[in-house]
Amino acid sequence: MTWNVRISGVGRYLPKRVVSSAEVAKLANLPAGWIEEKQGILERRWADQEAGESATWMGAEAAKEALAEAGLAASDLDLIVNASGTPEQGIPDGGALIQRHLGLGLSGIPCFTMHATCLSFLVALDLAATYVRDGRFRRVLVVSSEVASVGLNFAEPESSTLFGDAAAAAVVVATPQGEASRIEAMRFATFGDGAHFTEIRGCGTRRHPNAPSANPLDATFHMSGPEVLKMAIRTAPGFFEALRPGLAKGLGDIDLVVPHQASLVGLKAFRRFRWPEERIVTTLDRLGNCVAASIPATLYEAVRSGRLERGKRFLLVGTGAGFSLGAAIAVY
Repeated sequence: MTWNVRISGVGRYLPKRVVSSAEVAKLANLPAGWIEEKQGILERRWADQEAGESATWMGAEAAKEALAEAGLAASDLDLIVNASGTPEQGIPDGGALIQRHLGLGLSGIPCFTMHATCLSFLVALDLAATYVRDGRFRRVLVVSSEVASVGLNFAEPESSTLFGDAAAAAVVVATPQGEASRIEAMRFATFGDGAHFTEIRGCGTRRHPNAPSANPLDATFHMSGPEVLKMAIRTAPGFFEALRPGLAKGLGDIDLVVPHQASLVGLKAFRRFRWPEERIVTTLDRLGNCVAASIPATLYEAVRSGRLERGKRFLLVGTGAGFSLGAAIAVY
C-alpha cells in the first residue's frame, strides 16, 4: 500500500546545555574515556527545565521551524500529535500543552499523544499519513520531544550514559500533483516476551509513587542491553524481509537510512544486513539516544545537511521497548 503524502517541513530544538561524556563519566563513576570508547558518544544535550526548557515547550519550538519550512501558520493545522516517550506530566495530554505553547489554546485543533516509546514518531507518522491519505485531515503536525535526562540511574552505566534530550517535528500533508514524495511501505512488530528488558517500572498504577512500598529507583530507566540485542538479532531479519524482500541482505535502491540512535552496538548491528555505513545517518556521537526524538532529529540533520533531497528514497527504522520494531520506506 502506498501513501501519497509528504513531509513538507521538519524542525528541531536542542537544549542549550551541552554535556560532555567526561561530565557524565564522573556522575556514573566511570574511568575517563569509557563512554567515548564503549558508547561512541562525545556529548549530548540536557534540558534546563528551570530555565523553561520543558518537553512541550521544546516541542513547540521544533514545530515552529517545521511549520515555517512547510509555509504554514500554526492555525492552518488540522491535528497535532505528540509522539513522545517521556511525558511532561500524567495529565493533561502533552498535545494540549504543545498546542498552548504554539498560541493555539483557543483554536479547538484536536491534539493527542501517541506513545510507543522510541518508536512513537514512526507510529505517529503512520497514523498521520493514513489520516491525510483518507482525507480526514489535511495538515498534521507530529512532534517528538524528550527529556530523558531526569530519569537516569547512574548506578547502571550501560544505559544512563546513553541518553540526551531533544525535540523534533514534522508536518505531514498530501503530495502535490506531479511530485514523487510518498510512503511506499511501513511495518511494525512487537514481541512481548521482551517487555521487561527495557522499562521504567514506576510512575503507573502498579508501582504508584504514593504507594507505601514506592522505591525512587522505580522512576528511573532500566535496560538489559544484551537481552535487547539478542531479541533484535533474532527478530530483525524476518522483519526486514517482510517489509521489503531482500532488505535483510542489502539496501538495494534505498539511498539513505535514518535510524533510531539506540546505541553504538545497535548501529553496528546493521552490518549484518550488508547496509553500507556511508548510507546510514548518525547523530549518536553528538546527541546520544534521544528516545522518540532520535529518528526525527536525525531526519532533520539528513535534510539540512543535503544528504536527503527530494526524490531520494530513504528508510526510517528503529526499535522500542516492548520489544518492538518499526520501519518505513519513503521517497522524500
